[in-house]
Amino acid sequence: MRRFLSLRDFDWTLLGFVMMLSIISVLEIYSATLHTKFLGFHMHRMQILWILGGLVAMFVMSIIDYHKLLSAIYWIYGFCLVSLVAVLAVGTRVNGGKRWIKLPGGAHFQPSEWVKLVLIVLVARYFTNLSSREPTWKDIFKAIAFVAVPMLLVLKQPDLGTALTYTPVLLVGLFLGGIDWRKGGILVLVMVLAVGGVWKSGKVLKAYQKARLTSFMNPDADPRGTGYQILQSKIAVGDGGVFGRGANQGTQTQGDFLPIPYTDFIFAAFSEEHGFVGAILVLLIYFLILMRLIQNAQTAADLPGSFLVMGVAAVLIFQIAVNVGMVLGLMPVTGIPLPLMSYGGSSVLFTFLALGMVMNVRMSRFVN
Repeated sequence: MRRFLSLRDFDWTLLGFVMMLSIISVLEIYSATLHTKFLGFHMHRMQILWILGGLVAMFVMSIIDYHKLLSAIYWIYGFCLVSLVAVLAVGTRVNGGKRWIKLPGGAHFQPSEWVKLVLIVLVARYFTNLSSREPTWKDIFKAIAFVAVPMLLVLKQPDLGTALTYTPVLLVGLFLGGIDWRKGGILVLVMVLAVGGVWKSGKVLKAYQKARLTSFMNPDADPRGTGYQILQSKIAVGDGGVFGRGANQGTQTQGDFLPIPYTDFIFAAFSEEHGFVGAILVLLIYFLILMRLIQNAQTAADLPGSFLVMGVAAVLIFQIAVNVGMVLGLMPVTGIPLPLMSYGGSSVLFTFLALGMVMNVRMSRFVN
Protein backbone atom coordinates (compact mmCIF):
# COMPACT_ATOMS: atom_id res chain seq x y z
CA MET A 1 0.00 0.00 0.00
CA ARG A 2 1.23 3.46 -0.83
CA ARG A 3 2.06 5.62 2.18
CA PHE A 4 3.37 8.89 0.79
CA LEU A 5 3.16 10.80 -2.48
CA SER A 6 5.00 14.01 -3.24
CA LEU A 7 4.32 16.48 -6.04
CA ARG A 8 8.09 16.70 -6.28
CA ASP A 9 7.88 13.38 -8.12
CA PHE A 10 5.22 14.67 -10.54
CA ASP A 11 6.33 14.59 -14.19
CA TRP A 12 6.62 18.35 -14.60
CA THR A 13 8.39 17.96 -17.94
CA LEU A 14 5.42 16.06 -19.38
CA LEU A 15 3.03 18.64 -17.94
CA GLY A 16 5.10 21.41 -19.57
CA PHE A 17 4.69 19.86 -23.02
CA VAL A 18 0.97 19.31 -22.38
CA MET A 19 0.50 22.97 -21.41
CA MET A 20 2.36 24.10 -24.55
CA LEU A 21 -0.22 22.30 -26.70
CA SER A 22 -3.08 23.55 -24.53
CA ILE A 23 -1.99 27.17 -24.98
CA ILE A 24 -1.57 26.66 -28.73
CA SER A 25 -5.07 25.15 -28.76
CA VAL A 26 -6.69 28.17 -27.10
CA LEU A 27 -4.88 30.62 -29.37
CA GLU A 28 -5.75 28.66 -32.51
CA ILE A 29 -9.41 28.22 -31.57
CA TYR A 30 -9.61 32.00 -31.07
CA SER A 31 -7.81 32.70 -34.35
CA ALA A 32 -9.73 30.11 -36.38
CA THR A 33 -13.12 31.48 -35.28
CA LEU A 34 -12.32 35.22 -35.11
CA HIS A 35 -13.84 36.28 -38.44
CA THR A 36 -16.23 33.38 -38.92
CA LYS A 37 -19.80 32.48 -38.04
CA PHE A 38 -18.48 30.83 -34.85
CA LEU A 39 -17.19 34.10 -33.35
CA GLY A 40 -20.09 34.73 -30.98
CA PHE A 41 -19.76 31.35 -29.26
CA HIS A 42 -16.50 32.33 -27.46
CA MET A 43 -15.18 28.81 -27.77
CA HIS A 44 -11.65 29.79 -26.75
CA ARG A 45 -13.00 30.88 -23.35
CA MET A 46 -14.80 27.59 -22.91
CA GLN A 47 -11.61 25.75 -23.88
CA ILE A 48 -9.73 27.60 -21.12
CA LEU A 49 -12.34 26.46 -18.60
CA TRP A 50 -12.09 22.87 -19.84
CA ILE A 51 -8.30 22.97 -19.56
CA LEU A 52 -8.45 24.35 -16.02
CA GLY A 53 -10.96 21.66 -15.11
CA GLY A 54 -8.71 19.11 -16.74
CA LEU A 55 -5.73 20.22 -14.67
CA VAL A 56 -7.74 19.78 -11.48
CA ALA A 57 -8.88 16.34 -12.67
CA MET A 58 -5.27 15.41 -13.51
CA PHE A 59 -3.97 16.27 -10.04
CA VAL A 60 -6.86 14.42 -8.36
CA MET A 61 -6.27 11.34 -10.52
CA SER A 62 -2.54 11.45 -9.78
CA ILE A 63 -3.09 10.91 -6.03
CA ILE A 64 -5.69 8.12 -6.29
CA ASP A 65 -3.93 4.78 -6.00
CA TYR A 66 -4.33 3.17 -9.43
CA HIS A 67 -4.48 -0.23 -7.76
CA LYS A 68 -7.86 0.80 -6.31
CA LEU A 69 -9.03 1.58 -9.84
CA LEU A 70 -7.85 -1.83 -10.97
CA SER A 71 -9.74 -3.49 -8.12
CA ALA A 72 -13.02 -1.70 -8.87
CA ILE A 73 -12.79 -1.68 -12.66
CA TYR A 74 -15.41 -4.37 -13.38
CA TRP A 75 -18.03 -2.38 -11.46
CA ILE A 76 -17.00 0.79 -13.28
CA TYR A 77 -17.16 -1.05 -16.60
CA GLY A 78 -20.69 -2.19 -15.82
CA PHE A 79 -21.73 1.38 -15.04
CA CYS A 80 -20.26 2.53 -18.37
CA LEU A 81 -22.30 -0.06 -20.27
CA VAL A 82 -25.45 1.14 -18.49
CA SER A 83 -24.62 4.75 -19.41
CA LEU A 84 -24.12 3.81 -23.08
CA VAL A 85 -27.50 2.08 -23.12
CA ALA A 86 -29.00 5.18 -21.48
CA VAL A 87 -27.61 7.32 -24.31
CA LEU A 88 -29.47 5.21 -26.86
CA ALA A 89 -32.65 5.36 -24.78
CA VAL A 90 -32.81 8.97 -23.58
CA GLY A 91 -29.81 10.69 -25.17
CA THR A 92 -29.92 14.07 -26.88
CA ARG A 93 -30.00 13.81 -30.67
CA VAL A 94 -27.64 16.22 -32.48
CA ASN A 95 -26.96 16.10 -36.23
CA GLY A 96 -28.64 12.71 -36.54
CA GLY A 97 -26.76 11.02 -33.69
CA LYS A 98 -27.43 10.28 -30.03
CA ARG A 99 -24.13 10.72 -28.20
CA TRP A 100 -24.87 12.88 -25.15
CA ILE A 101 -26.99 12.78 -22.03
CA LYS A 102 -28.30 16.19 -21.01
CA LEU A 103 -27.51 17.06 -17.40
CA PRO A 104 -29.12 19.68 -15.11
CA GLY A 105 -27.89 23.17 -15.94
CA GLY A 106 -27.64 22.53 -19.68
CA ALA A 107 -24.37 20.56 -19.61
CA HIS A 108 -23.97 17.42 -21.71
CA PHE A 109 -22.23 14.17 -20.72
CA GLN A 110 -20.68 11.98 -23.42
CA PRO A 111 -20.11 8.51 -21.89
CA SER A 112 -18.28 7.14 -24.94
CA GLU A 113 -15.24 9.34 -24.22
CA TRP A 114 -14.87 7.98 -20.68
CA VAL A 115 -15.14 4.40 -21.90
CA LYS A 116 -11.66 4.77 -23.39
CA LEU A 117 -10.19 5.36 -19.95
CA VAL A 118 -12.21 2.53 -18.43
CA LEU A 119 -11.08 0.10 -21.14
CA ILE A 120 -7.44 1.06 -20.57
CA VAL A 121 -7.76 0.09 -16.89
CA LEU A 122 -9.86 -3.01 -17.63
CA VAL A 123 -7.45 -4.39 -20.24
CA ALA A 124 -4.50 -3.68 -17.91
CA ARG A 125 -6.09 -5.67 -15.10
CA TYR A 126 -7.27 -8.47 -17.36
CA PHE A 127 -3.90 -9.22 -18.96
CA THR A 128 -1.82 -8.77 -15.80
CA ASN A 129 -4.09 -11.31 -14.07
CA LEU A 130 -3.06 -13.96 -16.60
CA SER A 131 0.05 -14.56 -14.44
CA SER A 132 2.45 -13.77 -17.29
CA ARG A 133 1.39 -16.86 -19.24
CA GLU A 134 0.71 -16.77 -22.95
CA PRO A 135 -2.95 -15.86 -23.64
CA THR A 136 -5.08 -18.78 -24.80
CA TRP A 137 -7.84 -18.43 -27.39
CA LYS A 138 -10.34 -18.25 -24.55
CA ASP A 139 -8.38 -15.37 -22.99
CA ILE A 140 -8.20 -13.57 -26.33
CA PHE A 141 -11.91 -13.89 -27.07
CA LYS A 142 -12.82 -12.64 -23.59
CA ALA A 143 -10.61 -9.59 -24.10
CA ILE A 144 -12.20 -8.95 -27.50
CA ALA A 145 -15.68 -9.23 -25.95
CA PHE A 146 -14.82 -6.67 -23.26
CA VAL A 147 -13.95 -4.13 -25.97
CA ALA A 148 -16.52 -5.19 -28.58
CA VAL A 149 -19.60 -4.68 -26.39
CA PRO A 150 -19.10 -0.93 -25.75
CA MET A 151 -17.82 -0.52 -29.31
CA LEU A 152 -21.07 -1.88 -30.77
CA LEU A 153 -23.12 0.33 -28.44
CA VAL A 154 -21.18 3.40 -29.58
CA LEU A 155 -21.57 2.40 -33.23
CA LYS A 156 -25.32 2.38 -32.66
CA GLN A 157 -25.28 6.07 -31.66
CA PRO A 158 -23.74 6.28 -34.36
CA ASP A 159 -20.20 7.44 -33.52
CA LEU A 160 -17.70 5.60 -35.67
CA GLY A 161 -14.73 7.78 -34.72
CA THR A 162 -14.95 7.20 -30.97
CA ALA A 163 -15.67 3.49 -31.45
CA LEU A 164 -12.47 3.12 -33.45
CA THR A 165 -10.40 4.63 -30.62
CA TYR A 166 -11.16 1.54 -28.50
CA THR A 167 -9.21 -0.76 -30.84
CA PRO A 168 -5.66 0.40 -29.93
CA VAL A 169 -6.39 -0.38 -26.26
CA LEU A 170 -7.14 -4.00 -27.19
CA LEU A 171 -4.18 -4.27 -29.55
CA VAL A 172 -1.63 -2.96 -27.05
CA GLY A 173 -3.10 -5.29 -24.41
CA LEU A 174 -2.71 -8.31 -26.68
CA PHE A 175 0.82 -7.28 -27.65
CA LEU A 176 2.06 -6.61 -24.12
CA GLY A 177 0.13 -9.66 -22.89
CA GLY A 178 2.44 -11.84 -24.98
CA ILE A 179 0.16 -13.14 -27.70
CA ASP A 180 1.87 -15.71 -29.91
CA TRP A 181 2.64 -14.47 -33.41
CA ARG A 182 0.67 -17.35 -34.97
CA LYS A 183 -2.42 -16.47 -32.96
CA GLY A 184 -1.83 -12.83 -33.85
CA GLY A 185 -1.69 -13.64 -37.56
CA ILE A 186 -4.88 -15.71 -37.40
CA LEU A 187 -6.60 -12.94 -35.42
CA VAL A 188 -5.63 -10.32 -38.00
CA LEU A 189 -6.97 -12.51 -40.81
CA VAL A 190 -10.26 -13.09 -38.96
CA MET A 191 -10.60 -9.35 -38.25
CA VAL A 192 -10.04 -8.49 -41.91
CA LEU A 193 -12.70 -11.00 -42.98
CA ALA A 194 -15.06 -9.71 -40.27
CA VAL A 195 -14.60 -6.10 -41.38
CA GLY A 196 -15.28 -7.17 -44.96
CA GLY A 197 -18.44 -8.94 -43.87
CA VAL A 198 -19.64 -5.96 -41.87
CA TRP A 199 -18.94 -3.67 -44.80
CA LYS A 200 -20.97 -5.78 -47.22
CA SER A 201 -23.83 -6.44 -44.83
CA GLY A 202 -24.82 -2.79 -44.47
CA LYS A 203 -26.32 -3.46 -41.04
CA VAL A 204 -23.64 -1.79 -38.89
CA LEU A 205 -22.34 1.07 -41.02
CA LYS A 206 -24.75 3.55 -42.58
CA ALA A 207 -24.39 4.54 -46.23
CA TYR A 208 -23.09 8.00 -45.33
CA GLN A 209 -20.48 6.45 -43.01
CA LYS A 210 -19.21 4.24 -45.83
CA ALA A 211 -19.03 7.26 -48.12
CA ARG A 212 -16.98 9.15 -45.53
CA LEU A 213 -14.62 6.22 -45.11
CA THR A 214 -13.90 5.93 -48.84
CA SER A 215 -14.12 9.55 -50.05
CA PHE A 216 -10.48 10.33 -49.10
CA MET A 217 -9.27 8.01 -51.90
CA ASN A 218 -10.93 10.16 -54.57
CA PRO A 219 -12.40 13.35 -53.06
CA ASP A 220 -12.68 14.96 -56.51
CA ALA A 221 -15.42 12.48 -57.38
CA ASP A 222 -17.82 14.40 -55.11
CA PRO A 223 -16.21 17.79 -54.42
CA ARG A 224 -19.41 19.34 -53.05
CA GLY A 225 -20.43 16.33 -50.98
CA THR A 226 -18.36 13.63 -49.31
CA GLY A 227 -15.08 14.94 -50.72
CA TYR A 228 -15.64 18.57 -49.68
CA GLN A 229 -14.04 18.44 -46.22
CA ILE A 230 -10.89 16.69 -47.38
CA LEU A 231 -10.43 18.95 -50.40
CA GLN A 232 -10.80 22.13 -48.33
CA SER A 233 -8.46 20.74 -45.68
CA LYS A 234 -5.75 19.92 -48.22
CA ILE A 235 -6.12 23.37 -49.78
CA ALA A 236 -5.72 24.99 -46.35
CA VAL A 237 -2.59 22.98 -45.52
CA GLY A 238 -1.04 23.74 -48.92
CA ASP A 239 -1.99 27.40 -48.65
CA GLY A 240 0.13 27.72 -45.50
CA GLY A 241 3.40 27.13 -47.37
CA VAL A 242 6.57 27.14 -45.27
CA PHE A 243 5.84 29.84 -42.71
CA GLY A 244 2.06 30.26 -43.01
CA ARG A 245 -0.19 33.21 -43.75
CA GLY A 246 -0.15 34.42 -40.17
CA ALA A 247 -2.72 34.39 -37.37
CA ASN A 248 -6.24 35.36 -38.51
CA GLN A 249 -5.03 35.49 -42.13
CA GLY A 250 -5.97 32.07 -43.47
CA THR A 251 -8.23 32.42 -46.49
CA GLN A 252 -9.72 28.92 -46.18
CA THR A 253 -10.25 29.25 -42.44
CA GLN A 254 -11.45 32.84 -42.24
CA GLY A 255 -13.52 32.45 -45.38
CA ASP A 256 -15.57 29.64 -43.80
CA PHE A 257 -14.44 27.18 -46.47
CA LEU A 258 -12.70 24.90 -43.96
CA PRO A 259 -15.37 22.97 -42.04
CA ILE A 260 -15.38 23.04 -38.22
CA PRO A 261 -11.86 24.53 -37.99
CA TYR A 262 -11.88 24.46 -34.19
CA THR A 263 -12.42 20.69 -33.75
CA ASP A 264 -11.71 17.98 -36.34
CA PHE A 265 -9.76 20.24 -38.71
CA ILE A 266 -7.91 22.45 -36.24
CA PHE A 267 -4.58 21.09 -37.50
CA ALA A 268 -5.46 22.25 -41.03
CA ALA A 269 -6.36 25.72 -39.72
CA PHE A 270 -3.11 25.88 -37.73
CA SER A 271 -1.08 24.70 -40.73
CA GLU A 272 -2.62 27.38 -42.95
CA GLU A 273 -1.79 30.12 -40.46
CA HIS A 274 1.65 28.88 -39.34
CA GLY A 275 2.82 26.78 -42.27
CA PHE A 276 5.07 23.76 -42.43
CA VAL A 277 7.31 25.08 -39.66
CA GLY A 278 4.41 25.49 -37.24
CA ALA A 279 2.98 22.07 -38.10
CA ILE A 280 6.35 20.39 -37.49
CA LEU A 281 6.65 22.18 -34.15
CA VAL A 282 3.28 20.83 -33.00
CA LEU A 283 4.16 17.30 -34.16
CA LEU A 284 7.50 17.57 -32.33
CA ILE A 285 5.70 18.41 -29.08
CA TYR A 286 3.44 15.39 -29.59
CA PHE A 287 6.52 13.23 -30.20
CA LEU A 288 8.12 14.43 -26.96
CA ILE A 289 4.91 13.73 -25.02
CA LEU A 290 4.71 10.21 -26.41
CA MET A 291 8.39 9.52 -25.69
CA ARG A 292 7.83 10.72 -22.13
CA LEU A 293 4.90 8.34 -21.79
CA ILE A 294 6.92 5.39 -23.05
CA GLN A 295 9.71 6.27 -20.61
CA ASN A 296 7.22 6.29 -17.73
CA ALA A 297 5.88 2.91 -18.88
CA GLN A 298 9.38 1.43 -18.90
CA THR A 299 10.14 2.65 -15.39
CA ALA A 300 6.76 1.78 -13.80
CA ALA A 301 6.87 0.06 -10.44
CA ASP A 302 4.84 -2.94 -11.62
CA LEU A 303 3.35 -4.60 -14.70
CA PRO A 304 -0.17 -3.11 -14.31
CA GLY A 305 1.37 0.36 -14.25
CA SER A 306 3.22 -0.33 -17.50
CA PHE A 307 0.01 -1.59 -19.11
CA LEU A 308 -1.90 1.54 -18.02
CA VAL A 309 0.66 3.99 -19.40
CA MET A 310 1.06 2.12 -22.68
CA GLY A 311 -2.72 2.00 -23.05
CA VAL A 312 -2.85 5.79 -22.74
CA ALA A 313 0.03 6.14 -25.22
CA ALA A 314 -1.69 3.80 -27.70
CA VAL A 315 -4.92 5.81 -27.69
CA LEU A 316 -3.08 9.13 -28.13
CA ILE A 317 -0.91 7.76 -30.94
CA PHE A 318 -4.00 6.45 -32.72
CA GLN A 319 -5.90 9.73 -32.39
CA ILE A 320 -2.96 11.85 -33.53
CA ALA A 321 -2.17 9.61 -36.52
CA VAL A 322 -5.80 9.40 -37.68
CA ASN A 323 -6.57 13.10 -37.23
CA VAL A 324 -3.40 14.35 -38.96
CA GLY A 325 -3.80 11.72 -41.67
CA MET A 326 -7.40 12.84 -42.19
CA VAL A 327 -6.35 16.49 -42.49
CA LEU A 328 -3.72 15.57 -45.11
CA GLY A 329 -6.17 13.43 -47.08
CA LEU A 330 -4.37 10.19 -46.22
CA MET A 331 -7.12 8.73 -44.02
CA PRO A 332 -10.92 8.82 -43.89
CA VAL A 333 -12.87 11.56 -42.12
CA THR A 334 -13.94 9.83 -38.90
CA GLY A 335 -14.52 12.72 -36.51
CA ILE A 336 -11.63 11.77 -34.20
CA PRO A 337 -10.37 14.91 -32.36
CA LEU A 338 -6.73 15.92 -32.11
CA PRO A 339 -5.72 15.43 -28.45
CA LEU A 340 -5.09 18.66 -26.50
CA MET A 341 -5.75 20.75 -29.62
CA SER A 342 -9.36 20.18 -30.70
CA TYR A 343 -12.15 22.02 -28.90
CA GLY A 344 -14.38 19.89 -26.70
CA GLY A 345 -14.91 19.29 -23.01
CA SER A 346 -15.20 15.49 -23.08
CA SER A 347 -12.05 15.06 -25.15
CA VAL A 348 -10.02 17.53 -23.06
CA LEU A 349 -11.12 16.02 -19.75
CA PHE A 350 -10.45 12.46 -20.94
CA THR A 351 -6.92 13.39 -22.02
CA PHE A 352 -6.07 15.11 -18.74
CA LEU A 353 -7.56 12.27 -16.69
CA ALA A 354 -5.55 9.75 -18.70
CA LEU A 355 -2.38 11.77 -18.19
CA GLY A 356 -3.24 12.02 -14.49
CA MET A 357 -3.24 8.24 -14.36
CA VAL A 358 0.20 8.27 -16.01
CA MET A 359 1.39 10.69 -13.31
CA ASN A 360 -0.08 8.31 -10.72
CA VAL A 361 1.97 5.41 -12.05
CA ARG A 362 5.13 7.54 -12.17
CA MET A 363 4.74 8.89 -8.64
CA SER A 364 4.19 5.37 -7.27
CA ARG A 365 7.83 4.59 -8.07
CA PHE A 366 8.96 6.99 -5.35
CA VAL A 367 6.56 5.93 -2.57
CA ASN A 368 8.21 5.11 0.75
